[in-house]
Amino acid sequence: MSVCPDYRAFGENLRALRKNKLRQTQEQFARYVLMDRSYISGLERGQRNPTLEIIVRLAQGLGVHPAELLRPLPQLPAMTAAESLG
Repeated sequence: MSVCPDYRAFGENLRALRKNKLRQTQEQFARYVLMDRSYISGLERGQRNPTLEIIVRLAQGLGVHPAELLRPLPQLPAMTAAESLG
């Protein structure tokens, strides 16, 4: 199953902030924001589509503005056809 790039970016931002800023496991963070660990896991893998309410609650739990969770991932340079063939 293909993951939407926006969901993937959200999930990677969430994971990075949780690990680097709070230094918490998914379980610890889930308890802190009153959510299920499996829901946090799904968000971090880009397999869940959070509502605005959830985004705000996660951001508050992380101590960041919601926009921090919605930042796009840096774009990698596109590979040429020759590079993709190795």
